[in-house]
Amino acid sequence: MSEPTVYPEDLPDYATVVRAREAGGPEVFEVADVTAPEPGPGQLLVRTASAGVNFIETYQRSGVYPVEYPFTPGAEGAGEILAAGEDVETFHIGQRVTTCEAATGTYASHFLVDAEKAVAVPDEISDEQAAALPLQGITAHYLISSTYRVSPGETVLTHAGAGGVGQILTQLLKARGARVITTTSTPEKAKIAEDAGADHVIPYEDFPAKVRQITNSEGVSAVYDGVGKDTFEGSLESLAVRGVLVLFGGASGQVPPYDLQDLNRRGGLYVTRPAIHWYLQNAEERTWRYTELFHHLSEGTLSLSIGETYPLAEAGQAHEDLESRRTTGKLLLKP
Repeated sequence: MSEPTVYPEDLPDYATVVRAREAGGPEVFEVADVTAPEPGPGQLLVRTASAGVNFIETYQRSGVYPVEYPFTPGAEGAGEILAAGEDVETFHIGQRVTTCEAATGTYASHFLVDAEKAVAVPDEISDEQAAALPLQGITAHYLISSTYRVSPGETVLTHAGAGGVGQILTQLLKARGARVITTTSTPEKAKIAEDAGADHVIPYEDFPAKVRQITNSEGVSAVYDGVGKDTFEGSLESLAVRGVLVLFGGASGQVPPYDLQDLNRRGGLYVTRPAIHWYLQNAEERTWRYTELFHHLSEGTLSLSIGETYPLAEAGQAHEDLESRRTTGKLLLKP
C-alpha cells in the first residue's frame, strides 16, 4: 500500500485516550479527546477492541519508570486495522491484529503499531482472547520453549501458580507432558492453580523442603521464578544437579548481587535472566510463538483467565484493583 487506505469509513478526526497528566496514583488519569494518530511508513492504525492492563503500566503512571507526561499507557491490544502506512504489504484493511510489545498508547480508542510486530488474529479467537493472550502467553511460551526447553516427563517448579503467567505456564507444561509443582499464598489461589492442572500445589513456606520431598530428594530440572528476591534462595535450593533457575521477574523486589561461585557449590547450577524482547527477534519467531498459542486456545489445551473488563474511562479503577492484588486473571479495557 503506497498511501493510507481506510475501512469502512474515513479516518477518525479524534481518538479517545486515557492519560496520566503527571506522575501519581490512579487519580492522575484523565479521559481526553486528542487528534487521531495517523500511520507512518510501515505502521498500522488499529481501532481498539480490547487492551490489556499490565503491572508495568502502574510503574509508568506512578513515576517509578520515567516517561513523558501527559502519558497514555499500553503496549498490548487487539482490534481491527483501519489504515496502513506506506510499505505495508502483509496486512489488509479490516483484518484483526494483536500485539504485546510494540504498540503505543493502547489505553485508547485507536492505537498505532509497526506492521512487522503485529500478528493476525484467527477467526476462531475472540477479541478478548486476542488482547489477554500476548504478554502473558508469549512469556510462558518462550520460558518453556526457548529459555529452558522442557521435555516430557521432566519435573519443574513454578511460582505464583494462580497468576496470569502461572496459569498459562501450568497448562502449556501439562500439554507438553511435564510434571508441575507450583507455589501459591492462599487456599483460594491454590484452588485456581489446581484447576489449571498443577500436579502439586504447595505454600511458599519452606517450599524447597517440600520440593525435595515430592522429588525424592532429587530436586527439579528447572525453576521458573517471577517473584525474585523472596524466592531466589529457595529456588536455588529446589534445583537438581545442573538444574536451571529462570529468573523472569521481581514481584517481591530485585535479587541482590550474587556470588556466582555459589552455583558451583550447589551442583553446577545455571541462572538466567530473560526478557520478552530477546525472544521476539524477528517475524519468524513471533509467528511461531503466536501460532502455537492460538493452536492451544483453539484445541482447548489452553484457556485464559480474564478477571475483569473495565470501560476505558475506568482505567484508574483497574490500576487500583491491580495494585491492591484484589484481582485474579487478566484485566482488560474496552473503549
